[in-house]
Amino acid sequence: MDNTANQSSDAILDRMMALHPKIIDLTLDRVWRLLKALDDPQEKLPPVIHIAGTNGKGSTQAMIRAGIEGMGKSAHAYTSPHLAKFHERIRLAGELISEEHLTEVLDECYAKNDGIDITYFEITTCAALLAFARTKADYTLLEVGLGGRLDATNVITPEISVITPVSKDHEQFLGDTIDKIAAEKAGIIKRGVPCVVGPQDDAAMDVIEATALRLGAPLLVYGQHWHVSTERGRLIYQDDHGLLDLPMPALLGAHQVINAGAALAVLRHLGADDAACEAAMVNAEWPARMQRLKSGPLIDIAGDAELWLDGGHNAAAGIAIAELLKALPQRNVHLICGMLNTKDVNGYLAPIAKEVVSLTAVSIPGEANTLPAEATALAAAQVGMEAKTAANVATALKDIIADHPDCRVLICGSLYLAGVVLRENG
Repeated sequence: MDNTANQSSDAILDRMMALHPKIIDLTLDRVWRLLKALDDPQEKLPPVIHIAGTNGKGSTQAMIRAGIEGMGKSAHAYTSPHLAKFHERIRLAGELISEEHLTEVLDECYAKNDGIDITYFEITTCAALLAFARTKADYTLLEVGLGGRLDATNVITPEISVITPVSKDHEQFLGDTIDKIAAEKAGIIKRGVPCVVGPQDDAAMDVIEATALRLGAPLLVYGQHWHVSTERGRLIYQDDHGLLDLPMPALLGAHQVINAGAALAVLRHLGADDAACEAAMVNAEWPARMQRLKSGPLIDIAGDAELWLDGGHNAAAGIAIAELLKALPQRNVHLICGMLNTKDVNGYLAPIAKEVVSLTAVSIPGEANTLPAEATALAAAQVGMEAKTAANVATALKDIIADHPDCRVLICGSLYLAGVVLRENG
């Protein structure tokens, strides 16, 4: 080991950021090289469930994990980005990785990489796989970081794959049409391995079906092989195994019904019983997805107002948020919004505009790619919102509460902003 051995995980992560000039540079060559140097940990994992898609990956993973635990089994889980601290990306048999264990695998990966070019996501994914290979569990849940075909997680042959709904996002890396983006997502489909597919545009579905046909991979498709709906406040799921009548997902929003359906399709494939499927609904937790904040300094400022947090950031997320706001008990809604300059701001804000009274824009602290608050406010005004700016979230909240003490405030627009809020709110 080199002299990073006695440093904290944060110090090693800072070093890793300097190993490659680009944040995103899609290829698998660097990952395969490092994994070989680490004695191929990807070949020593518990059975893998691999999840790609534009929207709902993390929520679907959270429900699958809750269901697996409801079966009396354990699962590793890998997700990105983190919100408050890096450790959130790696769960070992259900528990967040410890600082000691994280430092150990990061240090080993840094030493084995030997200073060669590699991206931050690639080397930290290798560290996660190393930790998973050395810890006993029944399953491994891997969430794709970006795309699928050339994502650093795409180095395994899974037990089953999942493709959640595909929509436009990250066009600069994945392509500017739905079919191009779907081709990247479908890159996780492996020969002969079943794949659960959520609802898709026709163009995306055509690509996914063609890829599966070429590889002889059985598909379990929403609307064909499994169905999910709501009835009288219950979730109704049906497939070839029969009908399930379950509680609504603990994760809020109409879009979570579809995510729940995909999770249930996976769990039924794994042999989960009805009790485990119910656990998937009631026990899943996933921060910053229409999360109601209940304590902390921001709640002290909010007083009698409701305070919510969501990290969705594309047009599909905007639609989902609008639908949920419409379904919540009536209250005036005010947004505090910060976004990245790589996102379709108007596409995100337009669906929400009719459901809110005002938007206060903030820049995301410490984020080089933040959209300036003034630009977010301008975009909000363009879609018909009353918009202004504030120096930070706390100031924005104080200003809103001063005029509207009984309102509902939603902090939204970016997982990076959500992470800042969760860290600062304790």
